Amino acid sequence: MPTGELRPPSHLSAPPPPPTGPPTPTAAAAAATSDDEDCLWAQIKAEARRDAEAEPALASYLYSTILSHSSLKRSLAFHLGNKLCSSTLLSTLLYDLFLNTFSSDASLCAAAVADLRAARVRDPACVSFSHCLLNYKGFLACQAHRVAHKLWMQSRRPLALALQSRVSDVFAVDIHPAARIGKGVLFDHATGVVVGETAVIGNNVSILHHVTLGGTGKASGDRHPKIGDGVLIGAGATILGNVSIGEGAKVGAGSVVLIDVPPRTTAVGNPARLVGGKETPSKHEECPGESMDHTSFISGWSDYII
Repeated sequence: MPTGELRPPSHLSAPPPPPTGPPTPTAAAAAATSDDEDCLWAQIKAEARRDAEAEPALASYLYSTILSHSSLKRSLAFHLGNKLCSSTLLSTLLYDLFLNTFSSDASLCAAAVADLRAARVRDPACVSFSHCLLNYKGFLACQAHRVAHKLWMQSRRPLALALQSRVSDVFAVDIHPAARIGKGVLFDHATGVVVGETAVIGNNVSILHHVTLGGTGKASGDRHPKIGDGVLIGAGATILGNVSIGEGAKVGAGSVVLIDVPPRTTAVGNPARLVGGKETPSKHEECPGESMDHTSFISGWSDYII
């Protein structure tokens, strides 16, 4: 059976009719999330049409991945299925797996929408939402991980681990399916990112390439880092052990962190030290995971010159 491009199955059931009567708070939140997804999907399709007209060589690709689909979840399931398939793990099987998982848990699509918006806002190289959806392997690896994590929590662990292996092979991003990841997360470039089994990543976090959230090799059980909301982790940083990186903290590129980092502080170096000193560390007000400010601390901390 071929493993190339596929068309979504036509036999999938239609969505249930909308509920009658005034919405509950939970239903209202779900409706708002759905409206946000629909609005973003309309923009993605408009971008794809524009690109297809400007570059006819991409028209067939854009039609099969975006324009032929009725929703973001279907497009994403189709695209991930084709990216991650192999001669023995068929694209049709993966399409059904991704679509059924996205359809059964609205929070997964809400997280995908938040991740798309994070990439578009924070990365100046991201020229459109459709560009991120199709080409950002950090985004794609994160969405595949969310499905693998769902499988892990359902005790479908062999399939979750098989999916992790394919993501590692295809995207060079290795996230254990048990790891927990929030929404609005940006894996920028993403090559070489490693996230261990008991790691936790909060909301609105930005992580650059070659970052390791690993264990020390001496512990078992809960042994990986816990990354708070709004954290920025620079390229090549290594954080080892069951340590806490506080909300809104910043870890400089190439740093090695082995102990907790307080909220709103900056840790740099190998071994990492707090800017301003351990007793009275300098604190910042902005959310570095959203501002992507990697270097402003240098002028107040170092006599670095060239």
